[in-house]
Amino acid sequence: MGHPGPEDQIMRITTQNGRVVLQADQTSLPADVHHLTDTQLLSLGVSRMAYIKAVVIEGQDVFAIHAADGTPMALTEDEATAIEAILQHEMVPALVH
Repeated sequence: MGHPGPEDQIMRITTQNGRVVLQADQTSLPADVHHLTDTQLLSLGVSRMAYIKAVVIEGQDVFAIHAADGTPMALTEDEATAIEAILQHEMVPALVH
């Protein structure tokens, strides 16, 4: 094995001005992602993730926004509004099916 190349670099997900950005992360992480600590996950930007899921509430199709830890945050009428709301709060949207 030689020196780590760019493909081996750890990237952190973040947002800047409403756009999703990947940034190099200097945090030392274990080789097996199944053994990450909460602190290491937070350093990768996991706390900045928000999930969007289509749900039915009282017979209406809506989109639920949840924090990375599963905490419900909001409901919107459409997916585009959910994504916009997440980006406005400097978070990274992820769709859940």
